[in-house]
Amino acid sequence: MTKPASLAPELRTALPGPASARIVAADQNIVSPSYTRDYPLVARKGEGMYLQDADGNRFLDFTAGIAVCSTGHCHPAVVAAIQHQAAELIHMSGTDFYYEQMVRVGELISAGAPMPGPHRVFYGNSGAEAVEAALKLARWHTRRPYFIGFYNCFHGRTFGALSMTCSKPTQRARFAPLLPGFFHITYPNPYRPQHGCADPGAASLDELERLFRTTTPAHEVAAIVLEPVQGEGGYIVPPKPFVQELRRICDREGILLIADEVQSGAGRTGKMWAIQHFDVAPDIVCSAKGIASGMPLGVTFARADIMDWTPGAHASTFGGNPVSLAAAEATINLLNASLIRNAAEVGHHLLERLRDWPARHPTIGEVRGLGLMIGIEIVSDQAKRTPDAARRDRIVHAAFERGLLVLGCGPNSLRLMPPLICSREQADTALAILQQAIAASA
Repeated sequence: MTKPASLAPELRTALPGPASARIVAADQNIVSPSYTRDYPLVARKGEGMYLQDADGNRFLDFTAGIAVCSTGHCHPAVVAAIQHQAAELIHMSGTDFYYEQMVRVGELISAGAPMPGPHRVFYGNSGAEAVEAALKLARWHTRRPYFIGFYNCFHGRTFGALSMTCSKPTQRARFAPLLPGFFHITYPNPYRPQHGCADPGAASLDELERLFRTTTPAHEVAAIVLEPVQGEGGYIVPPKPFVQELRRICDREGILLIADEVQSGAGRTGKMWAIQHFDVAPDIVCSAKGIASGMPLGVTFARADIMDWTPGAHASTFGGNPVSLAAAEATINLLNASLIRNAAEVGHHLLERLRDWPARHPTIGEVRGLGLMIGIEIVSDQAKRTPDAARRDRIVHAAFERGLLVLGCGPNSLRLMPPLICSREQADTALAILQQAIAASA
């Protein structure tokens, strides 16, 4: 794909085009039907902020491969790191042997960690694996059986992560029984106070204390698992006092605080880790997605005194693969050099541009987010905040038909999660297309 002459998408065919349509039809005959596809995009080539499909149509990508391609598609520095490493060594297994890359990336992560060091890191292949490792580590270190999470949060689909996930019924249906010992409370949503309480953080903390008094003794809780910004649940930013009080309660009860930063981390919110916005230090952090800008890598890191398990307690044959670690090293260096700052600046620009959209568009109930992690709530009645999932889905499709890639999240929200290289001009182009899609969805 050559560099675009303009910032706008370029559509050459009706969507899907003939080549894409053939691939979609073939996919339906051979690939698992459990995958969720929102529209018939058949990706063939990517460069920067743009994605080209099998028919040569060029899209402006505000999904980043579901918040994965943090440095954009095929960033030259990441590609060069992958190519160089693939020619040197692809695999030998860090479970049984040593790689220098495991040390270098670990040191980079430790240098930017949101809690005091020293730290230790565990490498897996995905966000779900990072969460699984965190859950096992918490049980190992505390010798306690229970976990507390939040409704509408997503942590993965493997059995441990799924037991913590509380997002959509379809993710759990027909997989019971899940693992025992997992409990949930309401995630504090400043935009939709619960139980008639004007302070959603206080209401959530009341639920937590009720758990301690009734079903889940605090001294038997290993960890509380928190998305510092709720991802699939709607891109919800919790109140800062709530996160700080949650930390205080964990300290009081000897409970570990696990920050699931799989979607919110790696610079997406304008800080390396979203929890840094709340001036709170977690005990364990889960990372994946954007940390290696497209290569499969999950990272669980913790204070060294917490990651105290013994050899064989947990491992991964492919976790910390040399090629993925090379991509991660290049990615982290790019994030630190300029992309975290760019995410903060362009994210602020987007939020300022979006601030008056609820007044201009009756179908928009709320705009919220941090950095380039922005949610737009779609409603049918602003006064009553009535969710309108059907219209949200129509907007997603209308944007696709105009060459802009976006996705939904939560019951009725759009999420904007472009690569962190996004410019103000590309952000403005996306908003112009999104306004057209909103108008077309009526």
